Amino acid sequence: MKTITARPIDTDSFAPYGQLLDVPAKKGRYDFQAELFNGRGGAAPNILLARVGAVALPLDMKVMERHPHSSQAFFPLDAARYIVMVCPDAADGGPDMERLEAFLIPGDKGINYNTATWHHPLTVLDSDAQFAALVWEDGSEADTEWYTLKPEQQTR
Repeated sequence: MKTITARPIDTDSFAPYGQLLDVPAKKGRYDFQAELFNGRGGAAPNILLARVGAVALPLDMKVMERHPHSSQAFFPLDAARYIVMVCPDAADGGPDMERLEAFLIPGDKGINYNTATWHHPLTVLDSDAQFAALVWEDGSEADTEWYTLKPEQQTR
């Protein structure tokens, strides 16, 4: 089983996968901080609320997911720290686990995944956390594509 280490997130390192949503230090309103996308006319914006249980490390990854027709933004409402694990497409269209990256994110910063970005389901550390998220969905199986990792792809 391959082992990776999470590193602190920064805007440039996360850019291939999406945007880091960080409130600037200066007062004021900052518009268009994320590249939101809906690729299906019949899909509607879904603001969802989630309570996520904390996990202990090391975490054994068994699945990846992506939203092939929508960006997906997460806004922590009550979180200490969380980790996102992301990777580009492999040649076969599945996740390229050889290029998997893990980012440690403080609970006062959000993220927006680019459309069709492979990612592990939301993973929180320290204590249970609450998030709001925005994704365009129509309630069909096309909303989320799941990929079960083969034993040789599983990562810790």
